Amino acid sequence: MKSIFRNIKGDKAIWAVAGLLALFSFLPVYSASSNLAYLYGDGNTLKFLLKHFAHLLLGFAILYGVHKIPYNYFKGLSIIALPIVVILLIVTMAQGTTIDGANASRWIRIPFVGVTFQTSTLAGVVLLTYVARYLTRIKDREVTFKETLLPLWAPVFLVLALILPANFSTTAIIFAMVVLLVFIGGYPLRYLGVILGVGLVVLTLFILTAKAFPGVFPNRVDTWMNRIENFTDKEDTEGDYQIEIAKIAIASGGVTGLGPGKSVQKNFLPQSSSDFIYAIIVEEFGLAGAFGLMFLYLLLLFRLVVVAHKSSSMFGKLLVIGVGLPIVFQALINMAVAVELFPVTGQTLPLISSGGTSIWMTCLALGMVLSVAAKREIQKKEMEEVENPLDILSEAL
Repeated sequence: MKSIFRNIKGDKAIWAVAGLLALFSFLPVYSASSNLAYLYGDGNTLKFLLKHFAHLLLGFAILYGVHKIPYNYFKGLSIIALPIVVILLIVTMAQGTTIDGANASRWIRIPFVGVTFQTSTLAGVVLLTYVARYLTRIKDREVTFKETLLPLWAPVFLVLALILPANFSTTAIIFAMVVLLVFIGGYPLRYLGVILGVGLVVLTLFILTAKAFPGVFPNRVDTWMNRIENFTDKEDTEGDYQIEIAKIAIASGGVTGLGPGKSVQKNFLPQSSSDFIYAIIVEEFGLAGAFGLMFLYLLLLFRLVVVAHKSSSMFGKLLVIGVGLPIVFQALINMAVAVELFPVTGQTLPLISSGGTSIWMTCLALGMVLSVAAKREIQKKEMEEVENPLDILSEAL
C-alpha cells in the first residue's frame, strides 16, 4: 500500500476528491439499483453494485496509468486519436439506434466483450486536447481566419456534426469548451464571433432539415423541443414526469434525509441510478448530503484552476481547462436538472452515476490533469536541488 501511495503523483486534493466521490457513489448506486433489479425481474441488486465496482476499478486504473504519462505526449496522441474518434462516431451513427422512436445513436458495442461504449465522451476529450495543442502552436504569432479553418475548425465542426444528431447536450458542452479554450488561448475575437455565428446557422439548418425530413433523424428535434417546452411551461405536469418525481424526492429529503437506502421515489423515477441520481441522494442524505457533494465538485474546480495557474506551459494550462472543466460543468448541469433549474439533458453525475463510459472518461480526463500537476512537482523538486548547492557540496566533502 505504501508503494502505491509513493507512486501517486500530482495534486493530492484532486486524488482525494476523486476517491471520496467514488467511495460515496456505492451508497446511492446500490440503493437506486433496486429499481433496475425490479424492472429486470430477478431482484438481484448485488450484481449492479459489483458492476459499478468493476467500472470504478477500471476507471482508477486508467487514471493511475494516464497520470504517469508526461502530458506533452498528449499532443501527438491527440493527432493520432482524432481520426480514430471520427471513424468511431461514424460507425456509432450508422447503427441507427432508437429509443422510444427517437434517434439515440450514442453507443457502440465492443466486439467479444459485450460492453457498450459512448463514443461522444471520448471524442470530447480527444478534440479538446487537439484544440489545446493547436492553440499552443500559434500562441506567438498572428493568424488569419482562413489559415485556421482547416487545421482547427474543420475537425471541430466535423466531430460536433457527428455527435449532434444523437446528443445535443454533449455537443453544446464541447462547443462551449472549445470557444472558452480559443478565447483563453488568445484567438482573435473577431474570428471567434464569426465561428459563433456559423455555429448558430448550422444548428438552425440542422433543426429545419430534421423537421423537413423526419425520417433522417427520427424524432430527435421533437425530443429537444418537448424538453424545452416542459421546462418553460410550469403548468404542464404530464410532460415532465421525471422532474416531478425528482422534486418529490428532493422535498422528501429535508435537512438530514431519510437515510441510506430508504428512498421511496427511486421506485418511480426512471434513470434513478444515472441521470437523476442526485435527486435520490438528496432524498436519502438531505440538504447536508446535497451541499456536501456540491462542495466536493467546487473543490475540484478550485484545484483545477490552481493546477492550470501553476503550469509552466501554455499547453498544460489549456489541457487542464479543456478536459477538467467539463467534469465540473457536467456535475452542475446534472444537479440543476434535478432541481428544475435546467431542461432535461441526460448528463450523468461524474464518478457518482452508474455507467462505465462516464466513469472511464472522467478518470481519463483527471489522469491528464494530474499528469500536468505531476510535471509541476518534478520541476519544483529540481529547482529545490539547484537552490541548495551547499547540500551537494557537503555530500562531496
